[in-house]
Amino acid sequence: MRHFVQTYFDDIFVHSRASEGKTAVEAHLDHLREVLLCMRENRLYANIYKCIFGAEEIPFSGCFLGKDGVRADPEKICAIAQWPVPASQKDLRKWLSMANYLHKYSANYVDGKTTEEPSQEGCRVVMDLEGSTGF
Repeated sequence: MRHFVQTYFDDIFVHSRASEGKTAVEAHLDHLREVLLCMRENRLYANIYKCIFGAEEIPFSGCFLGKDGVRADPEKICAIAQWPVPASQKDLRKWLSMANYLHKYSANYVDGKTTEEPSQEGCRVVMDLEGSTGF
């Protein structure tokens, strides 16, 4: 079962591929039966309203998991892209925290143009043309 099941706290992920003359769907149904039988034998229960069956991709922990791997949540990317130009150090830090979410999904994240962050608390952030363009 460890070949097609992963768990994370109280979440169970069952993934399947075509093999041994079975289609991916047939293999997945067999795997689901095996997992559900194991749960029944151990008196474990699943909330049907939280279950996702036969999906190509599932949302999990702020990202999407699928056959091609992990990808960023498009809503988070959109929120980062539409973020207004920061007017203060606090605003800039909020944006940097949010944008840092993307580093896992972008091979060239560190190559992006950076704006230098003021090092002292209370410093004013001045966004000139270069800073605004970089942002």
